[in-house]
Amino acid sequence: MPDASSLPAKSELSAMFARVQQHFTGVIVPLWQGPGWNPDLALPYEALDAQHRPLPPQRYRAMACARQLFLFSSLIDDPRFPDARTRAAALFRSLQHHFHDSEHGGWFYSIGPDGVPLDRRKDLYTHAFIIFACAHYWAKVREPLVESVLNAALHVVAERFADGDGLYESVLDEDWALLGAGPLQNPLMHLAEAFLATLEVREDTATLAALDALADSMQRRFIDADKGVMLERPLGSEDNWSEPGHQFEWFYLLESSDRLRGTALHRSLNTAFDHAEAQGVDPVTGAVVASLEVDGQVKDGTQRIWAQAEYLRALTLRPHSEPLLARQLAALQQRFLHAGGWNECLDSQGRVSRSDMPSTTPYHLATCYIGLSEYFSA
Repeated sequence: MPDASSLPAKSELSAMFARVQQHFTGVIVPLWQGPGWNPDLALPYEALDAQHRPLPPQRYRAMACARQLFLFSSLIDDPRFPDARTRAAALFRSLQHHFHDSEHGGWFYSIGPDGVPLDRRKDLYTHAFIIFACAHYWAKVREPLVESVLNAALHVVAERFADGDGLYESVLDEDWALLGAGPLQNPLMHLAEAFLATLEVREDTATLAALDALADSMQRRFIDADKGVMLERPLGSEDNWSEPGHQFEWFYLLESSDRLRGTALHRSLNTAFDHAEAQGVDPVTGAVVASLEVDGQVKDGTQRIWAQAEYLRALTLRPHSEPLLARQLAALQQRFLHAGGWNECLDSQGRVSRSDMPSTTPYHLATCYIGLSEYFSA
């Protein structure tokens, strides 16, 4: 343990964070106000290259639209972004106009460059982000139509995706026919996040009950008690694995929730956090690996910016975390952020392996910085 005199003062950490936050507001958000915005479809392009040019569009996903709806909703009433309310309204309209399935209900996964539905399946990941984004947007605007869409998304998840055992199918066909996909960890985590966002803005007994059932079932069907980790597929699945970034993301959701803190799942994720940190984070550079084998060996050493952000956010809720917060803030700033935006991925040796900038990544940075803001304002 470092000597107390060598620990960074909170004021020093706050100054480090201010620089990172300035990069977000001064560099990253403007990318999606300008070159990342397709005014013809009123949608964000899927990604920009390192020179801020849109990659040739192959598709537009409802999930990407919803993540950007969250981003600009979070900036409403921020004087630095006077057009945030207008952009959020445009994204909300586009979500309904381009992706809503008027025949079968729910929302399509994607449309093509021509605006015609492309992948017409219904996936839980998309629907979770629609709930999440609409809850945040409704909190800012309190418009009846926004709450109506929130209610519709909650209803379709409960009626169509639920598997009868507290969990939910990850993907269904256009007409809600089963595809045999079963439940997967990542969509379920974002559904828990969406439920929590809903409960932050209103009392909702049905959502509260669904959240409790989801937490209980995740503990029962995804936690490997022997290894102390949350797996990506249900227990007993072949070729299973864990992802440190998801352990950190789950920990933050559970630790920050009065409802979920102290549950069996919360206790499991406290243990999982320790394992992910010990096995999946480089103690010198702070690099977070993409995935681990069930036995803790590195499966994929790729370093992704979203996992870095989730680890950093989770540290704000860990006791005595100042040295690690300093390391991770520096790692994010020095290894992933640059004057023109960010590096999406580094390889296992720390070299840039993906330099394009997806429209979905600012969601992770925004939630990370919101967590850091709460930490420094406490």
